[in-house]
Amino acid sequence: MEKTQIDMAREGIITPVMRDVAFCEGLKPDTIRSGLADGSLVIMIRDEISVAIGKGATTKINANIGTSSVCISANEEINKARVAQQYGADTLTDLSMGGDINSIRRSIFGNTTLPITTVPIYQSVVDKGIHSMTEDHILKTIEDHVDEGVSSVVLHCIEPECIEKLRNSDRIMGMVSKGGSFTCVYMLSNQCGNPFIDNFDHILEILKQKDVVLSLGNTMRGGCIHDILDTPQVQEIRTNMKLAKRAHKSGVQVIIEGTGGHVRASDIQDNVKYYKQMGNYPLFVAGPLPVDVAVGYDHIAGCVGASMATGAGADYLCYITPSEHLRLPSADDVREGLVAFRIAAHIGDSIKYGSQPDDLELAKCRVAMDWEGQMKYAIDSEKPKKMCPDTGPCSMCGDFCAIDMMHDLLGQGKE
Repeated sequence: MEKTQIDMAREGIITPVMRDVAFCEGLKPDTIRSGLADGSLVIMIRDEISVAIGKGATTKINANIGTSSVCISANEEINKARVAQQYGADTLTDLSMGGDINSIRRSIFGNTTLPITTVPIYQSVVDKGIHSMTEDHILKTIEDHVDEGVSSVVLHCIEPECIEKLRNSDRIMGMVSKGGSFTCVYMLSNQCGNPFIDNFDHILEILKQKDVVLSLGNTMRGGCIHDILDTPQVQEIRTNMKLAKRAHKSGVQVIIEGTGGHVRASDIQDNVKYYKQMGNYPLFVAGPLPVDVAVGYDHIAGCVGASMATGAGADYLCYITPSEHLRLPSADDVREGLVAFRIAAHIGDSIKYGSQPDDLELAKCRVAMDWEGQMKYAIDSEKPKKMCPDTGPCSMCGDFCAIDMMHDLLGQGKE
């Protein structure tokens, strides 16, 4: 078996992949090597594309795509994958649960270059049925996905005791994680332990074969802002941290999912810090949504929560689209969600790392009324291009532009 990036990092070897991401991130290669060695950073690799996630790296964004059992269009998912790549997604996750899943996944591979993540138990449920799938089939699905070339897989490692604690909790929404619920149904139907925990070492060997990143799922996340951090969540965090330590020790790169779903704005910062105190692995956050009433505008609410989470130390964001809680997202929803979360990542990185150069360059263009220059630095230039004039001040101020008037009065001029 070839050595993983962690194996080589521990030996002091700086690989070409490490050099590539160091160049992209503006970091020293040894900083990347050190992060891999101590687990604070991972690199998702797909062919020639390498994406660094974790300490010191810019915040990355994942876009979820995929069919559902009631909405099946391979062409639409391919289009969404293309749109996601075009508008700045760093990674894709295929959550397909309808149609010819293998064919759809191959088509997504064929139409993108981004690293792709899957949640293998989704396909196990579709292939065998939620009450008929077996441990062997679940493990075989993981192996098949790795063989196909996925860059990361998500496992929900919930323990039986945690399910019992959830049963006795006073949560409003209960469990909202789809992958987590599938795993729990399997455990309860078969009166057994978690298949991912019971076979953890075997799964690690599968992942090591192609240096696939393990993402430990957030089964017990809150489904509304009134379902605050509770005993089931805390137990899952502790379990995931123990498993992350085992995975990293074995040479498998690992990400922790947490602070996702719905979290009160006042709790986001402390929640992120709690995860980071428990373990310095990259933290993957879905949202979070700091309100429940932004239906149809959840990408905006999510942008607010994600900005706060990123500023507090989250490393990797899963976007939310306007159709969250309502329907399978369209290609337009994908675009809107991605732009919102690129804004969130940018704000969060400015908190973590200081002001970003693009903001300064855009301000210089704005004071010069250089509209073309402003579009160059805009996160999404297509929409504002349709709104701005070709030259001169915008129509909001017309002849009474504050910038123009004060530059003339103060004798500053515009370069």
